[in-house]
Amino acid sequence: MSDTRPNVLLITVDQWPGHMLSCAGHPTVLTPTLDQLARNGIRYTNAYAETPICIPARRTLMTGTTTRTHGDRVFGTTNTMPKHLPTIADAFRGAGYQTLCVGKLHVYPPRDRIGFDNVLLSEEGRPHLGGPDDHDIYLADQGHPGKQFLHGMNNNNYMHRAWHLPEDCHVTNWASFTMAREMRRRDPTRPAFWCLSYTAPHPPLVPLQTYMDLYRQFIPPAPLAAPWSAADAELPFALKMVRNYWPALPPHVLEEVRRAFYAMATHIDHQLRVVIGTLREEGLLDDTVILITADHGDMLGDHGLYAKRTYYQGSSNIPCILVGRAADTRIGTDRVDHRLVGLQDVMPTLLDLAGIPVPATVEGQSMLAPTPRAVLTGDTLENNGATRMAHDGRHKLIWYPAGNAFQLFDLERDPTEVENRAADPDYGAIRARLAAALAEAAWGSDLDAGWVRDGVLHGFDPGPYPGRPDRSLSGQRGLHYPQPPAFAPDKMVGFPT
Repeated sequence: MSDTRPNVLLITVDQWPGHMLSCAGHPTVLTPTLDQLARNGIRYTNAYAETPICIPARRTLMTGTTTRTHGDRVFGTTNTMPKHLPTIADAFRGAGYQTLCVGKLHVYPPRDRIGFDNVLLSEEGRPHLGGPDDHDIYLADQGHPGKQFLHGMNNNNYMHRAWHLPEDCHVTNWASFTMAREMRRRDPTRPAFWCLSYTAPHPPLVPLQTYMDLYRQFIPPAPLAAPWSAADAELPFALKMVRNYWPALPPHVLEEVRRAFYAMATHIDHQLRVVIGTLREEGLLDDTVILITADHGDMLGDHGLYAKRTYYQGSSNIPCILVGRAADTRIGTDRVDHRLVGLQDVMPTLLDLAGIPVPATVEGQSMLAPTPRAVLTGDTLENNGATRMAHDGRHKLIWYPAGNAFQLFDLERDPTEVENRAADPDYGAIRARLAAALAEAAWGSDLDAGWVRDGVLHGFDPGPYPGRPDRSLSGQRGLHYPQPPAFAPDKMVGFPT
């Protein structure tokens, strides 16, 4: 290759908690590939999704901007990518890189390439938003048209069973195979920016039977519990919504759910070896920068909560591993970095390592910057489920505008978030400082609805929580051949209300 700049491989997984790595001390999950990659570079322990919901998290990742700039902290299924914000793909392509994304992009319309030369898409069964979906095409080519969801599981709940089609049809295998094949088909005269976006371990929980069997030898850890999460009636309104939507599972069921989730994760870990092995055999591995992260995590029953959209560690803390070129001295090897990192930092970090100017619109900073940020803020939703976070690297303040409820955790003393220090006078100055950071970051409904006034967090009274049944069965998918009819693309399903 005449161009000496590095190739760059960005790998994202969906709904993977930051603690769910063997190298992070998890007692059960098996992640040998990710563990080795961490030894080959830096693992960031304080990496967070500023908005732990799929679409806004990915907008932050792809533009390097906060929600206030890119405009979505809800789940804007019909929000197009803002044209005034260059994406990471735009920046690499503009610098002469060939650019490709394989897997879940989660933009609207779904075939918008947002700057990539090509996108080979797997969008979790959303044909009503537009298409076609490349994984669906593959299934049809293999003789299984429209059968992706005939396992009967759902991508918004925690039922589970083994994958129902041949192994090569599993979306994890498809994504790995497709990326490896496209790497072999690359233009050898130019460096590449590859984005590999796995849809797992996000439900539906349909692991290969091989991986489910692997976890029969282990007993998953029991879910975390705390006094603040013990009484439903005393929970903030936003958490009542989550509890109503995902009611508690019996211990023996939750144990199986965790096995299935870990099985999905280890499947990805092993399939990554196919991609990295391809880079090695093509003679590219030593000249490729690799960054692995997630759009958000999953509570998996901790504190009686499931899925994302909260700012507890299971939901908002994400894995983040950065591996440099073989001769890299800035990143080094076998390092652990505790600085605050957000998804907005992925774009400037990778552009920095490729020697490409960072667009002026980017608000994140390189993960290798000499001066780490002091506070990271996050915001999600604009209704009764709205939640805001401010984090200083040790202390995390969570604010629920509905009911004006606060939680403050000292993660150095209390990493499992058992003790709420919000009313503790010894933490008064810390709470005030982080609350001021939230007020400064407020925008949109926070200000328009008066939740924040004159620099003070006031919140609002939401009234009693009515509780609503889940009539859509969490947005259950059905037979997708012939293709399901289109319906209002802005209609959200599978969401607590």
